[in-house]
Amino acid sequence: MRGVVFDGKQARVVDDLEIRDPGPGEVLVAIGAAGLCHSDLSVMDGTIPFPPPVVLGHEGAGVVEAVGEGVTHVVPGDHVSLSTLANCGACADCDRGRPTMCRKAIGMPGQPFSRGGQPLFQFASNSAFAERTIVKAVQAVKIPAGIPLTSAALIGCGVLTGVGAVLNRARVDNGETVVVIGTGGIGLNVLQGARIAGAATIVAVDANPAKEAVARQFGATHFVDASEVADVPAAVREILPTGADHAFECVGNVGLIRQAVDLLDRHGQAVLLGVPGFKEEASFLVSSMYLDKTIMGCRYGSSRPQRDIALYADLYRQGRLLLDELVTEVYPVEDFAKAVDDAHHGRVARGVLTF
Repeated sequence: MRGVVFDGKQARVVDDLEIRDPGPGEVLVAIGAAGLCHSDLSVMDGTIPFPPPVVLGHEGAGVVEAVGEGVTHVVPGDHVSLSTLANCGACADCDRGRPTMCRKAIGMPGQPFSRGGQPLFQFASNSAFAERTIVKAVQAVKIPAGIPLTSAALIGCGVLTGVGAVLNRARVDNGETVVVIGTGGIGLNVLQGARIAGAATIVAVDANPAKEAVARQFGATHFVDASEVADVPAAVREILPTGADHAFECVGNVGLIRQAVDLLDRHGQAVLLGVPGFKEEASFLVSSMYLDKTIMGCRYGSSRPQRDIALYADLYRQGRLLLDELVTEVYPVEDFAKAVDDAHHGRVARGVLTF
């Protein structure tokens, strides 16, 4: 079968992948569509260290082909959106409703794939850049068959991360103010999360002025073109004189992390969603933190996928959550290289691969 394999030096499409049968508590899914997320690019450029060879992809949706022993919540033929959280469901963190913190789900990649007799790792317990993949039952969330798979694919990472950061981690309240730095796939979902939460003022900041229209479509009330203004914080403070209740950094740049902190009002929260290099350090004025400001990390939108994916699917059906509009370009998997190039150059909010 076809899939995208990264061998430690380059990623390319192959057609001779093999996958084992699902075991107890596992689900075999025929992937219909998979979003190309920045995290996949970060594996390829070394920002996210991951052992090769690995089948990439972690933002997918498809149709259940088979289930292993003990799986009852989905059956063959069900449409599912996949999460990357292969959480155990039994540890202290899972029991407290914090599956993103499950220690058994982090740093232990499986090898359900093989190629020429050699085992290949699975990225993010998912590997959606393959015609078929195996996930734990908890990762497969049933969705209505009427949602296009090209749109449903994006729920499992970009939407869970961006919208979840607003609703679950920051818990933005009605009438509050929000600044979103970076309006790529994650940033757009933060914008619409803030809109859904009822934020009164939502300021989008990006160095690409072409992104203003889509930022406003997703919920921005104001747009600051970072390529045109010499002092972005000053430009934001013309809109929010005392600063923001919440600032989300969605780029992964340590300078912008500092900027997010500096843009906060008293009692404000800076939420870090972008991923800098693993050894990079950021700085801030310690004295400013005594105004009850908070710097918050956020893993995967602090989500509970079985609950949140179903919720977001319902919000989509109500017309409150935009999914179709996130999909800028659809590529057959054979055009993976073009999809990567478009993502690198910011030509797409989200490119989606199909099989």
